[in-house]
Amino acid sequence: MNHARWKLAREKKATTEYTEPAEVEAERAEIRLAMAFAKAVYDRRKALGLSQAQLAERAGLTQAKISRVEGADAVPTLPLLRRLAHALDASLNIALGEDHEEVTFVARRVA
Repeated sequence: MNHARWKLAREKKATTEYTEPAEVEAERAEIRLAMAFAKAVYDRRKALGLSQAQLAERAGLTQAKISRVEGADAVPTLPLLRRLAHALDASLNIALGEDHEEVTFVARRVA
């Protein structure tokens, strides 16, 4: 057997036998959710044409806090979620599934 085949066989064996511990899977899920939230905030802010400083002012936060949120470095609290949704003129929707997390800001309709 040549080395390329041996390497492929080893990798295939390793991937079929390895399962991540539950705590690693839970941590990955947390990271995915934080990244989904960070992307949703960034996308909505850009859609409104706001800078981080402008969004921070609208939300009563600091620019550094907005940067941490968009960098997935901050764990958002419920009051923070409410402030950001209000500052982004949107409703916040979070869908949590087994392997899928979705975070979206839906623009409020102008009455």
